[in-house]
Amino acid sequence: MPHVVVEHSPEAASPLALQALCAALFDALAAHPAIPRPDALKLRTLQSGAHLLGTQGQSYAHATLLLLPGRDDDTRSDLAQTILRVMTDALPQVHSLSVNLADLDGAYAKRVLPDDS
Repeated sequence: MPHVVVEHSPEAASPLALQALCAALFDALAAHPAIPRPDALKLRTLQSGAHLLGTQGQSYAHATLLLLPGRDDDTRSDLAQTILRVMTDALPQVHSLSVNLADLDGAYAKRVLPDDS
């Protein structure tokens, strides 16, 4: 928790640019007061195999932020705007950028190995 999944069209960005996007998103979210444990952040990108947009421009990137329930609407909106700002800076050539927030189910479970010291 929290997870950020960025789905994108194949032409949206290079692997290097997508890694830079993940790093920028991590930094922005780690600095946000609604994310008390940055070490719990998990970010990843997924390229679409096929897509079709209703616009002439066909490149897109859509981020989904998955959170445990409990944040108020203002906080959720601020998190979405933070992600959109980072995406806008990192992917200026992408035609369509969007962000959605979703709550993880109360039954969410995870296992993480301890970091090596």
